[in-house]
Amino acid sequence: LFELFRRARPYLGLEKTEFDEIVAMLAHGYATKRGQRAALVHYDAVHRKLRERRGSRMAAIMSGGAIPEVFDYRVKLEPEGNFIGTLNEDFAIESLPGDIFQLGNTSWRILQIGNGVVRVADAQGQPPSMPFWLGEAPSRSDEMSAAVSRLRAAADPKLPRPDQPRRPDELDAAVEWLGQDYALPRSAAEQIAAYLAEGKRALGIVPTAEALVLERFFDEAGGMQLVLHAPLGSRINKAWGLALRKKFCQSFNFELQAAATEEALVLSLGPMHSFPLEEVFRYLNPKTVRETLVQAVLDSPIFETRWRWTTTLALAVPRNRNGTKLPAQIQRMIADELLAAIFPDAAACLDNIQGARELPKHPLVDQAIRDCLEQAMDLPQLVRTLQRVFAGEIRCVAKDTPEPSVFCNEILNSAVYTFLDDAPLEERRTRAVYTRRTTEPRNADDLGALDPAAIERVREEAWPAANTADELHDALLLAGFVRATEASPGWRMLFDELVAAGRAFDARGFWISVERFDELNTVVPQSTTPAIPERLRKSWTREDAARELIRGRTEVLGPVTARALADSLGFPDTALVDGALLALENEGKLLRGRFTGGAAQLEWCDRRLLARIHRYTLNRPRKSL
Repeated sequence: LFELFRRARPYLGLEKTEFDEIVAMLAHGYATKRGQRAALVHYDAVHRKLRERRGSRMAAIMSGGAIPEVFDYRVKLEPEGNFIGTLNEDFAIESLPGDIFQLGNTSWRILQIGNGVVRVADAQGQPPSMPFWLGEAPSRSDEMSAAVSRLRAAADPKLPRPDQPRRPDELDAAVEWLGQDYALPRSAAEQIAAYLAEGKRALGIVPTAEALVLERFFDEAGGMQLVLHAPLGSRINKAWGLALRKKFCQSFNFELQAAATEEALVLSLGPMHSFPLEEVFRYLNPKTVRETLVQAVLDSPIFETRWRWTTTLALAVPRNRNGTKLPAQIQRMIADELLAAIFPDAAACLDNIQGARELPKHPLVDQAIRDCLEQAMDLPQLVRTLQRVFAGEIRCVAKDTPEPSVFCNEILNSAVYTFLDDAPLEERRTRAVYTRRTTEPRNADDLGALDPAAIERVREEAWPAANTADELHDALLLAGFVRATEASPGWRMLFDELVAAGRAFDARGFWISVERFDELNTVVPQSTTPAIPERLRKSWTREDAARELIRGRTEVLGPVTARALADSLGFPDTALVDGALLALENEGKLLRGRFTGGAAQLEWCDRRLLARIHRYTLNRPRKSL
């Protein structure tokens, strides 16, 4: 029998151990709290023969089939009883008798909602509501994704460079090529060329399967959105998004909202997420991505649905009983009961689980996981993509932008079926993203740059203002220290007043409050020490003291380089400052980048100040209108 199965193409790679496990499953069934169930064959282990059990033939006839149950409600017209169509289960349950909905080109009034059946009458053209369907959206084929990527790659060199001044005829070459090679009407070719050109001006490149782009930007609420532009198809992007979401959850202990489409995936970051953008490409290792994705799938609705489908196809959950169809809720209960018996960790309280959940070795669990990873998603192709990323075969571009590029519009406004978490539409953080400006050609030239005037404005606002001695003391507590050369006019008299009161100290040009003197003294040793009450004394390590001083400085300086911070402390090198900056980045306090136009060195900026710079950059064109 095993060799007979091996002759069929789907079972060509079937191992003998797997075959034996399936035979044992069919022979012994499943041990549940209601006893042994779903045993379909007798297994004579002595003579190695299989025989059918009583009722197994009828179970196969009544409940067999490869088409999974979707539990849609049948719509029947009364009084004739004619079948009209189907409605999604959630829509049917949420509806009430008397509601009017549209199905096809006709409106129908609900008369009665029964067990799997909605009975309706013609509503005589009354205004209807539109029904909805929840489920998995079909993914485009690999061939279609490859074709889209080829079009983008071929169009890229025909589009104007990001730094090239605009000209009326700049898209003519791309439009002509699209019309000739793809037989497109001129209006369609112009739209495609304009779309790709605007995206290229913002990102510097058109994303393709051979050139992936990570884009990060602030939203209107001060949060950040991370978009991976990868036209690889939704099956790969869904797997990548779920695994990345799980990786962020494990690293930062924070659940993210995420979504994936055919062209991109988005992660809505929280205030504690701060990291070098280019490192995200290597967050997932091709050798361990399967384990990460499996743990992510177990928490998603994908596994629940695929588990129910698997148990139904394996006849472990009957579709019909005693000649009548088993209600949807009963099938779900039986499937959940089987899951609890076979895979207890999947149904257990997460508070009682330490670390990753270990998969049991069982044919149904193996099949459900395989369906999730290789049907709903495409794990093998994701692994190959990550291998090429690690090998440097795929170009990876990371870009921080003041606002989303035009390529982000689809993923930011995607439908419910693209969501990789259970947050409803009205709670999506992507709804807080401003996207209108990307459609205005006159403003897209500098979409990838921050406004220098906005940076200077934030620097001026961040630097503390002090008109009294108490206000100057607050400024010294906030900034950590102020060099005498950078003090604002009029501060000398206020500072002398603080020194006379024993609240501040001039440490060789460092204006410092006595509360923070120990931090400065640990980093920059002083020959003299002010009188400090013992209750205010604290011992510091050099690294911790430097981190806290740098924290204060970045809150009042805006974008600043490590070299500038080291100079303010009088350090010949930036080693200690670099360590402090990395520690603050890990806390989510700072973001790195080149924010000032023409900046040659890497800059660091307080997250709150950078969000304000982005907001002022966005507000500039609004004010000009």
